[in-house]
Amino acid sequence: MKGFKWLFVFVLVLLVAYGLAVTIVPGKLDQARNKTKVLPPYKVSDEARDLYNSLEFIADLHCDALLWSRDLTVKNEIGHVDFPRMQEANMALQAFTIVTKSPAGQNFSKNTGASFDNITLLNFLQARPISNWFSLLNRAVYQCRKLHREAADFSEEFIVVKGKDDFNMLLAFRKENKRVVGGFLGIEGAHCLEGKIENLDNLYEEGVRMVGPTHFFDNELGGSAHGISREGLSKFGHGVIARMDELGMIIDLAHASPAMIDDILAQTQHPVVVSHTGVRGTMNNARNLSDKHARQIAKNGGLIGVAYFKGAVSAPMTQGIVETMKYIKSIAGVACIALGSDYDGSMTAPFDITGLPLLVEELMRQGFSENEIRAIMGENVKRFMLQNLN
Repeated sequence: MKGFKWLFVFVLVLLVAYGLAVTIVPGKLDQARNKTKVLPPYKVSDEARDLYNSLEFIADLHCDALLWSRDLTVKNEIGHVDFPRMQEANMALQAFTIVTKSPAGQNFSKNTGASFDNITLLNFLQARPISNWFSLLNRAVYQCRKLHREAADFSEEFIVVKGKDDFNMLLAFRKENKRVVGGFLGIEGAHCLEGKIENLDNLYEEGVRMVGPTHFFDNELGGSAHGISREGLSKFGHGVIARMDELGMIIDLAHASPAMIDDILAQTQHPVVVSHTGVRGTMNNARNLSDKHARQIAKNGGLIGVAYFKGAVSAPMTQGIVETMKYIKSIAGVACIALGSDYDGSMTAPFDITGLPLLVEELMRQGFSENEIRAIMGENVKRFMLQNLN
């Protein structure tokens, strides 16, 4: 009986400790991992503010907000993106990308999927379902349903875009009410397919419309830009790309090895995107896109989303973002350039989503025309979606 009593006390202490951890730690981690260099409110010139306010369509190709436990239907003091801040920023469309695995100590040059997984620990600390602890697919499904659930709770002012009809609905609603915003779902690393091509169809049914084959490590589809093998597409990878084309899903080349990029561009008949990247012409590292690939993607009607984090662009960060865009313009034109922030992706951003007028001001300072600014801030994405969504 005495032993049972001590066991009961031990279990009770563990439960209390876990309860405290899941109450306190997720928010602290979110705050520590998703920092903002300059906090709002943001001040810009009247000229930049007027141009920004006249933009009809603003879009961003990469944001990891679904990874965190914060409620996206309320304005948060931490992180970079939520629905009210999208409205404040007049953001029309945000890609919500899903992270399911992240190796400890990840870096741009060499990682393995066998390393300790930070996302397993995060799911435990967030008290997400036990099924998430052991299944990458379940983690992806959970985040898909989180976006659908929170969209439904947002006073009919958020549209999850799953096809051209949804996108046209978003455009129509925004003509009457600029507070209507939209988002679409992407996957960062197809390791969450768990080696089964039928899981691609399952995620399509959950609303996923964009998939990046690899993240920071090699997987069943082939080589990551930051993995060990540096290989191209595997046989399974070729099958996944073929099925994505059949479903009309957007292929995202961010984090893919150069050999994989070559293989995908040779196989697919559809324009592709690189949702969040820099270019080697302004910062030469394994994370960033070569001139050759940037030109190929642009020639095929694709998009290059310029990221905001150190390593993708140089410091000072806002200046570096626009210098990267200027370089892409010089080698591939303006029509391929888009925003690809990587907001809430465990990075320090120069500003949160409400600070986008600062980017417009810097684009003006570096000599971009009004029409070029409109294209970069969202019109290129609008055109791509109208041409490529089913």
